[in-house]
Amino acid sequence: MNKPFCHSKPRVANGLVQTTGWPSVVTCISNWFGKGRRGLVMGLWNSHTSVGNILGSLIAGYWVSSNWGMSFIVPGIIIAVMGVVCFFFLIEHPNDLKSMYAQSSSPGKSVPTKSWTGENGHTEMYMQYKDNKTQEYYCYEDRVQNRKSYDTELLLPRDSVCVPAQPVVVVKRESEPSAISFMGALRIPGVIEFSLCLLFAKLVSYTFLFWLPLYITKAAHLDAKKAGDLSTLFDVGGIVGGILAGVISDKLGKRATTCAVMLLLAAPTLYGFSMISEFGLGPTIGMLLVCGCLVNGPYSLITTAVSADLGTHKSLKGNARALSTVTAIIDGTGSVGAALGPLLAGLLSAGGWDRVFYMLMTADFLALLLLLRLVTKELTSAKSRPISAVELKEH
Repeated sequence: MNKPFCHSKPRVANGLVQTTGWPSVVTCISNWFGKGRRGLVMGLWNSHTSVGNILGSLIAGYWVSSNWGMSFIVPGIIIAVMGVVCFFFLIEHPNDLKSMYAQSSSPGKSVPTKSWTGENGHTEMYMQYKDNKTQEYYCYEDRVQNRKSYDTELLLPRDSVCVPAQPVVVVKRESEPSAISFMGALRIPGVIEFSLCLLFAKLVSYTFLFWLPLYITKAAHLDAKKAGDLSTLFDVGGIVGGILAGVISDKLGKRATTCAVMLLLAAPTLYGFSMISEFGLGPTIGMLLVCGCLVNGPYSLITTAVSADLGTHKSLKGNARALSTVTAIIDGTGSVGAALGPLLAGLLSAGGWDRVFYMLMTADFLALLLLLRLVTKELTSAKSRPISAVELKEH
């Protein structure tokens, strides 16, 4: 009775640890690139997920018949090595690079700094003394009697005392806004719709990821290793789909519409794959590439560019500390679909693979329905957009 539960503990821990990484990496990439070509940049960057799936399938296929334990050990070693690399070499924000450059270019002598907290803790005042070889001394009276400006008051001592006169730079720095709450992130327009859409999109993608090798084995009558190698073509199509979705959404400026069109095309393509896969290896390869493109395109766009857009939404009024929270909500909701898809496929496949494909097509249509409000808003706003003065001059 307890044996299945014991085996599930490592899987739960593995999933818990893995899901903490995605919000962080999306935030890091968003810090380095603006909104102008975000879809393209993140589409190219997100191809690493498909590359990882391909490598994982190849590694598992290589040892599946001889030493299956290595299928877990080798990916684990790769993850551990890359974790060490990220810990020591990842620069999270361009400002961190500027700070490192400023420290390396500053003189060897230390620069003493004093700081004060402004009203309500919103403003931090700090002054830096530049080191001079020659110093002149001046005597100040009590600062209460010599109020000339707020900045001067900060520099004057409370009692009459002689202090060395030094060049002073007074800098005002606004404190960083606090991170957004979970409910606050849910109130950002579009977060709920895209989260639920990703649930169904990820359901389809992960069902293919886990069940495709077995389906190919049954449909094309191939051994386990060849079926595993062939299934990687789905992820090859996913690389193309992620980049294509990013480019199109950048040019049109319509993320939801791009996802909706790809989802609309994906549903009948899945049905076509279930029919054509029985006619030989050539048609199967072609349909795998097309299915991977249309299924993983919206999934890739939502987990990267859409999450970054929503995490820096104008309703946040400049508070950029919502990106990780928004990404975590969207990707976490999608993970529910990633868990349900393979489970439902296992239950439905007992009655025939047709049921599995009907389930996948239904999931795609539900994902499409969840985006209809956002698609309507995008198309309406484009039609009702007033012509600017610049556009009138061009015409």
